[in-house]
Amino acid sequence: MPAPQLLVLFGSQTGTAQDAAERLGREGRRRRLGCRVQALDSYAVAHLIREPLVVFVCATTGQGDPPDNMKGFWRFIFRKNLPSAALCQMDFAVLGLGDSSYAKFNFVAKKLHRRLLQLGGNALLPACLGDDQHELGPDAAIDPWLEALWEKVLRLYPVPLDLPAIPPGVPLPSRFILHFLQEAPSAGCEEPHEASPHPPGPPSEAQPFLAPMVANQRVTGPSHFQDVRLIEFDITGSSISFAAGDVVLIQPSNTAAHVQRFCQVLGLDPKQYFVLRAREAGVPVAPGLPQPCSVLHLVSQYLDIASVPRRSFFELLACLSPHELEREKLLELSSARGQEELCEYCSRPRRTVLEVLCDFPHTAGAIPADYLLDLIPRIRPRAFSIASSLLARPMKLQILVAVVQYQTRLKEPRRGLCSSWLASLDPGQGPVRVPLWVRPGGLSFPETPDTPVIMVGPGTGVAPFRAAVQERVAQGRTGNVLFFGCRWRDQDFFWEAEWQELERKGCLTLVTAFSREQERKVYVQHRLRELGPLVWELLDLRGACFYLAGNAKYVPTEVTEALMSVFQEVGGLSHSDAAAYLARLQRTLRFQTETWA
Repeated sequence: MPAPQLLVLFGSQTGTAQDAAERLGREGRRRRLGCRVQALDSYAVAHLIREPLVVFVCATTGQGDPPDNMKGFWRFIFRKNLPSAALCQMDFAVLGLGDSSYAKFNFVAKKLHRRLLQLGGNALLPACLGDDQHELGPDAAIDPWLEALWEKVLRLYPVPLDLPAIPPGVPLPSRFILHFLQEAPSAGCEEPHEASPHPPGPPSEAQPFLAPMVANQRVTGPSHFQDVRLIEFDITGSSISFAAGDVVLIQPSNTAAHVQRFCQVLGLDPKQYFVLRAREAGVPVAPGLPQPCSVLHLVSQYLDIASVPRRSFFELLACLSPHELEREKLLELSSARGQEELCEYCSRPRRTVLEVLCDFPHTAGAIPADYLLDLIPRIRPRAFSIASSLLARPMKLQILVAVVQYQTRLKEPRRGLCSSWLASLDPGQGPVRVPLWVRPGGLSFPETPDTPVIMVGPGTGVAPFRAAVQERVAQGRTGNVLFFGCRWRDQDFFWEAEWQELERKGCLTLVTAFSREQERKVYVQHRLRELGPLVWELLDLRGACFYLAGNAKYVPTEVTEALMSVFQEVGGLSHSDAAAYLARLQRTLRFQTETWA
């Protein structure tokens, strides 16, 4: 009798949902279930009608949106012509990952659960709603939910009695095998990021364009607490095209010092080459890795050794550890009862994969190379709003980058991998190429020439609006109102001279809020209230579109509250009518947001 087949499908933006999906796969395999774990965009969704047992793991992004790798599936599953009994043969469960500080907490998981029921699916359990805000993170909800899930699944799909479960301390086979080569391949074998800067076809994650960096300029004052860079790339010959509101994805690299330390601690030779093979047929080999590949390339371009490791990292490390004391500690940190200690050791101080390995040297030195890709996630590309228009700057692409750096109780300051890497590149010292590609963003601007736009962009949130203003001015569209906020006029007022010149020409209405220049802090939401009559006239009489970009934690709530008060005080609407008016703006895409954590 064949082992029951479980399909785990995930929609993940930052890797948390993928990590949870892979945990499900591992726990299923330990229970001797046949398991496939796949990203939703790599699964042929029409095959769902034949799947008996599926667990969906999905994050909620932005303002209640599905992750990028789930969008095609989302459109398909909500098609109105799907029969109401389409999934009547499927037992399913939904595991959601979200943050309860957002208004639409786990919106995607809740909506998917309801939709699968509408299509005849049989829910094994209520949806699990993991919460980043919980002191123990999403695992506080996931741990008990998984226990209930396995109990239910094994009752419905019993495993043959002669297949005992694999105990937690025993490592599962690695997904890949690294065959080390006796000698380096011939000189003609090039690796990505070191190869030709002109890839065939449109640039993508699999084949990014190696864009020459032509400028890297600090645009905050010398005494300002934050280093913000305006960076420009030359995209000549790339076939890249973009419009205002689009985003560029950049694939960063680890620092040479971190790569060297990692190789030392694990006893790896960076000059050695290997060929990667999947252990099971049908499993795709790691995308983006050349064949053959050097250890140097794997560690510098692929393994995210600067990320904060998840609980699964400690679980696998404990299985692989030959050192009794280190293994004991790792088992404790990966157990359900050790989650507060793990949070204290790892999550709160933002300790990295490399730092943890240095803390467990006997274990690190014994890690078989085959397990590297199971243990350490891939470096994920970082998305930046494009801050320039092709109409204004042909063949150029600009971004505004706040360099992430902060202190924790650890000696070394914490640094953002991509922003620090970009800031360290100096095109004045010689050619610098950065792997990038473009995708549509969350903002789309009106096609009709006489539709005004109101844009609210505090801090680096102003970046996509600089692209929009440049594009609209080049098209002769003058109904542009920009609310910009920062701390100090002389320290972080991005593009001040450019905005003032456009104001002088009558192409822009600029409203500023400098929060620290007076005793009472003044933010963009205060300016929106002050200019309520203008905002109401543009929205209600002239059909304007409203855009917001910035920090997802505070900005959307405060700006929404300011708009609600304008609708009530200036528009004379009741609270419920104002809420309905706002909902209508959102539904008709006259209110759009692009926010990030």
